Order: sequence, then structure tokens, then C-alpha cells
Amino acid sequence: MPEPMQLNQRAPAPPASLAGADPDRFLTFSLGGEHFAVAIGSIKEVIQFSGLTLVPLMPEAIRGVINLRGSVVPVVDLSVRFGRASTQIQRRTCIVILELVQDETMTVLGVLVDQVREVLEIAQDGMEPAPAFGSRIPPDFIRNVGKVGGKFVLILDVDHALFVAELAV
Repeated sequence: MPEPMQLNQRAPAPPASLAGADPDRFLTFSLGGEHFAVAIGSIKEVIQFSGLTLVPLMPEAIRGVINLRGSVVPVVDLSVRFGRASTQIQRRTCIVILELVQDETMTVLGVLVDQVREVLEIAQDGMEPAPAFGSRIPPDFIRNVGKVGGKFVLILDVDHALFVAELAV
């Protein structure tokens, strides 16, 4: 069973209790050489990758399932969800566990990322609307583009990018 990441490991874990977190705080991570962020309020925890159980006939974006303290949690390969090649598992690969409310139902799922980076605060004046074109990711998957230290980070709209009904197709 995957264990929650410890603070002395390279990829930082977000605070244990994230309920009521400020809307301008984001967990940043790398995927395919790009930097992404997810609002901290959606994140339950971050765990180090330690394997998956494959489930036959699952959609390509569902990489498998994990046992998280007795609960079966599907794990989505964000790279595949974005129309790219499967994520290559490496030493810093993590699973970000998200809690999403979709169609009035709480859904817990994991997303596979190359590396968790840090928790950042991004002020509203440091955010721009998502570009309507030019990204290799569907525009409705991106909520905003944040400016951090002269660089951009794509802030995901997890409700659209990880809509369970679409993943099941």
C-alpha cells in the first residue's frame, strides 16, 4: 500500500488538513517538462508512487488502481488524459490524491505526475485567463495561467480535466 510522503523526502507533501485553504494557494507539479498547478482545496494528500494494480478493459487514461487505507482509488495518467504518451515512472513520480465533487457526488482519485514541486500562493493579479489556442491541452482543462517568478504555470480546472463521466469512455 502506498504510504504518504514524509517531509524529509524530496517531493514536499501539502499540509495534512487542507479544508478551508485559501483559493489562491496551489500545489505545483511537473508533467512532461511543463509546470502545472492545482488549487490546494482539491488535494487530499500526495503519495510516493509504489505501483498500481492494473484493471482489464479500463480506459487508456486510467492507469490502474491503488489501495489507499482500504479504499480503492483509480489513478489517472494526466499525460494520457492530455493526449500525450504515458508517464514514464521515475524516482520522483508521485500520485496526487484529489477529492472532487462532481454531479453532487464526492469522488476520490489519484493523478500520476512526474514530480511534485511546491505549494505556492498566486495573487489574483498574477493570473491571466487561459489561452483559447496554442496549448496542446484542451482549453477547458486550464482555469488560468499563473505568473510565478517570471515563469508561467498552467492552473488546471480539475472539474473539467478529470470529469469522471468523460474518463470512463
